[in-house]
Amino acid sequence: MGATRTPRDRWIEEGLRALATGGPDAVRVEALAKRLGVTKGGFYGSFADRDALLTAMLDTWERESIDEVIDRVEREGGDPKTRIQRAGVLTFSSERLLPIDLAIRDWARRDETVAERLRRVDNRRMALLREMIGTFRSDADEIEARSLLAFCLAIGEHFLAADHDDRSRAQVLARAADLLLDRPTEASH
Repeated sequence: MGATRTPRDRWIEEGLRALATGGPDAVRVEALAKRLGVTKGGFYGSFADRDALLTAMLDTWERESIDEVIDRVEREGGDPKTRIQRAGVLTFSSERLLPIDLAIRDWARRDETVAERLRRVDNRRMALLREMIGTFRSDADEIEARSLLAFCLAIGEHFLAADHDDRSRAQVLARAADLLLDRPTEASH
């Protein structure tokens, strides 16, 4: 009986896990094989080399963080403000996607190919924001500014260590989202 090959998806998944916790240098074939409980020989049945694995990992991240998020947002529907918020939550609150996204952002600072991929993903995210915000705002400059602020808030809040006096981070984020999305607050009802 021949040995069963470790599925390609398991290598990619383990690679993404390693990337999220240790950056691209942590994505080493031998270490991944050990975590998967297999020999590294099986790796070469699925990938030509480590670079092929890294590319497959980026492909998976892009598909999950853009195509699958947009598909789910469209499928679940709702008004544009709800859809914007759902896309942000799916991407930047996820225990899976957020750590990968942050690791890719760091990696992109040192690798132009990764930076190009990140730019493509971020441009698609910005296009979605522009489209949704454009449903309740008409000034192109304001749409662009609100889109940028919303995107920066979604990413940047993960790096902020500041306290918010007697407010929780969740309360401040909710109020910021209300401002960006022109939603009435409880106090204004």
